[in-house]
Amino acid sequence: MNNKTYDYLIVGAGLFGATFAHEARRAGKRCLVIDKRPHRGGNLYCEDADGIHVHKYGAHIFHTDNREVWQFVNHFVEFNRYTNAPMASYQGRLYNLPFNMNTFYQLWGVTTPAEARAQIEKQRAAYAHIAEPANLEEQALKLCGRDIYDRLIKGYTEKQWGRAATELPAFIIRRLPFRFTFDNNYFNDAFQGIPIGGYNPLIDGLLEGTEVRLETDYLTHRAELDKLAEKTLFTGCIDEFFDYSLGRLEYRSLRFEEHRLEDTDNFQGNAVVNYTERSVPYTRIIEHKHFEFGRQPHTVVTYEYPDTFAPGKEPYYPVNDERNSHLYAAYREMAGTQPNVLFGGRLGQYTYADMDDTVAAALEMARKVFGQ
Repeated sequence: MNNKTYDYLIVGAGLFGATFAHEARRAGKRCLVIDKRPHRGGNLYCEDADGIHVHKYGAHIFHTDNREVWQFVNHFVEFNRYTNAPMASYQGRLYNLPFNMNTFYQLWGVTTPAEARAQIEKQRAAYAHIAEPANLEEQALKLCGRDIYDRLIKGYTEKQWGRAATELPAFIIRRLPFRFTFDNNYFNDAFQGIPIGGYNPLIDGLLEGTEVRLETDYLTHRAELDKLAEKTLFTGCIDEFFDYSLGRLEYRSLRFEEHRLEDTDNFQGNAVVNYTERSVPYTRIIEHKHFEFGRQPHTVVTYEYPDTFAPGKEPYYPVNDERNSHLYAAYREMAGTQPNVLFGGRLGQYTYADMDDTVAAALEMARKVFGQ
C-alpha cells in the first residue's frame, strides 16, 4: 500500500522546479515544492521598491527563438517590449554592445561596413601567426585584434573569472559575433521582453495549485522529506547532493550592492552598463526601472561584483574546465544510480542556461516522465 503523501518532492522553487511542478500537476501528480530561501523564484525573484521591480539576483532578460517556450510563458504573464541594448564603459567613454556599426564608429570613426571590416581585418592580421591559441587572450586577439580586446573584453573577462586572460582556456571565447549594421539589440532571438510586473507573477502562475514550503532546507532534513514522496526532483548542486564524495565542483559567485536614490529619477539612462576596466571592481551597474520603462521619481541601482565562491555564497557560473567537466561527468554517473531522483536546472546539471533553455529542459523532462 502506498502511504506517501506526494508523488513528487521538488527541491527548488526556481524556474526549472516551478515549470516541472506545473507540468506534474497537469498530469495529475501531487507535488510538494520546497526551497531554502524565504521566497519563490530562485534567482528570478524580484522585490517591489515602490513600483520598481528590482531583480535581486542580477539582470534577467527573457529571450528565445523557441516559439513553444514563448507561448508557454505567455500563458502566465504578459511581456513588455524591452530590448536588451547594454552599454560598455571604458576609461570614461561609452561603447554600444554587441559589437556593431555603432561600436566601430565609436572605436575608429568608420561609417560604412566596408571600412569596419577592413579595420577589423587589419587588427586581426597582427595575430595571424597564432595557429593554435593557447589561452583566452590569444584566442580573442586572433578573433578581433587589439582595440576591441583591450577596451571591451580583457578587463571584464578577467574580473568575471577572477584570473588573468592568459590563464583562461581559449574555448571560453569560441567566436565573437560582429554585426555590420547600426543595431544595438544584444540578442538575435525573435522573442524578447520582461514580464510586466517582474518575474514573480510568472513563478506564481507556474506554482498555482501546488503546495510550496519556504525556508526548508532539503539537505538538512533529507531523511524526513524523502519519506513524503515517491520521487524527488533535485535542482540544487549535484555535488552537494552526494555530500561532495568525489570532490567539490567549482563556481564563480556574485555580490550585489543595491542603492535606492530618492532624489534621482534616472541615474544612467540605460538598464545595464558594463564596466570593462580591470581597475573598476564591479562588472556592471543595473538600473532596474529601465526594464519596465518606469517613470517613478526615484530609482534603484545595483552594482554587480564578481566574487569567489565559498560555502554560504550563491553558485552562479560553473567553471567548465577539464577538471570540473570530468568531475561533473562522474557525479552524473552517480546520479544514474538513483532511480527515484531526477536532477535538473543549472545546479543539478552543472551548466549555465538561459531562461528559455531552462523552461525547454523542464518541459522535455516532464514529457519523458509523464508521457505527455
